[in-house]
Amino acid sequence: MTTTATLTERYVDAATRTVPEAQRADLAAELRASIDDQIDAKTDGGMPHAEAERVVLTELGDPDKLAAGYTDRQLFVVGPRYYLAWWRLLKLLLAIVPACAVFGVALGQTLAGESFGTIIGAVWPVLLSVIVHVCFWTTLVFWIVERSARGSDAGFVGEWTLDQLPESKDRGAGLTNLICSIVFLALAAGAILWDQLIGFVFTADAGGGLPFLAPSLWPWWIAGLLALMVVEALLEIAVYASGRWQFGTATVNVVLNVAVALPAVWLLTRGELINPEFFPAVIPTDSAATVATVVSALTGFGVVAIAAWDSIDGFRKARRAR
Repeated sequence: MTTTATLTERYVDAATRTVPEAQRADLAAELRASIDDQIDAKTDGGMPHAEAERVVLTELGDPDKLAAGYTDRQLFVVGPRYYLAWWRLLKLLLAIVPACAVFGVALGQTLAGESFGTIIGAVWPVLLSVIVHVCFWTTLVFWIVERSARGSDAGFVGEWTLDQLPESKDRGAGLTNLICSIVFLALAAGAILWDQLIGFVFTADAGGGLPFLAPSLWPWWIAGLLALMVVEALLEIAVYASGRWQFGTATVNVVLNVAVALPAVWLLTRGELINPEFFPAVIPTDSAATVATVVSALTGFGVVAIAAWDSIDGFRKARRAR
């Protein structure tokens, strides 16, 4: 059973997440003790504990700004008033916009039938250009707004409140994570076996169900995939048993993702992953070949994206657990 973190725990977690690891434990202990002392002072005066906690944390203000004060980190570039708003927006845009641009260009080149080298050559300039433009235009907008405000608030940044306090981030090693992972793997394994043994689409020509995945994958490719899924389940159990992600388990997670993604992409490029008879049977028109090409491209990008994200997320959880 998981419990909801208290406001104080969430505040301390938010205030120490950007602090160097060597200083994090000391700052957390000092900040927690200071908050407890201030809460005790207010409760001694007759204020309820919950109300006292909210008042104290509100008076402390934005945890990122508090952390910057503890570590003597200057909040500059566009100026201290808008620095945190600029930095948070910039990180959000950099996490979304370049990936979307690269995906769109790569998908368009793939559907156009370009070679792998041509796709890579088209993607890199777009990626670098988008990153530069996002950084430049976001910074320019904040620079103009701050200097146009002439000392007054332009409305970009409001008064910090406890409602903006982030939840403590999940370490990915709880019972809920384990159950969700095992259930997902079981459903995926069941869907794969159903596809190969029964089929998802009934056709009279096939005399039964028509599988989405190529029948030639049975039994060895499918058995290999199911074995990797069993290893993935064991990895999740090991993470839960240890209570946290570690860099060793994150590395094993990367190996498993590569072991699934590389053969899948290789089979896709050879036209041996998806059943070539599936789309002509489902879409008996001249557009079946086009639909098959689009679905194959989206499947390939989806497999790579999921593997990359899951690999990165494993190391993020391991770093956070330290």
